[in-house]
Amino acid sequence: NHGDPLTTRVCASQLPVVSVVRDAEAQLLPGVGAVVTCKVCSINSRFAKVNILYVGSTPLKSTFRGTIRKEDIRATEKDKVEVYKSFRPGDIVLAKVISLGDAQSNYLLSTAENELGVVVARSEAGVQMVPISWCEMQCPQTHTKDFRKVARVQPQFLQT
Repeated sequence: NHGDPLTTRVCASQLPVVSVVRDAEAQLLPGVGAVVTCKVCSINSRFAKVNILYVGSTPLKSTFRGTIRKEDIRATEKDKVEVYKSFRPGDIVLAKVISLGDAQSNYLLSTAENELGVVVARSEAGVQMVPISWCEMQCPQTHTKDFRKVARVQPQFLQT
């Protein structure tokens, strides 16, 4: 084996033996309670679909799909939450895994803590927005305000 993932060698019985050599480094999987960084792909009135990119500060080799349901966006006034006032496609969000996914379903995620929510959002002008409250971000160029579920970012979750 010379670093080739698929090798064939001939045994004493002259039958070829095929072996698959896996990458020694195991794939990190999001676990329940883990804080993950994800990117919003799509939204509708009931949930936001996201791709999980990091577990803690560790980048994932492959992305996992996640869902943030309307009722898991905020801890209070859950009945008043509107998905489009919390997230937009392209937003980068800190969330916590509340249930594991499987082959048929996505990971269920929550942003129902002050430290969780949108950490990076771009305005219509393509400029990175600045948080001005727990529920609004503003474009520094056009001064347009947009609703978001803004994360109160803890220093240990900031990527350098």
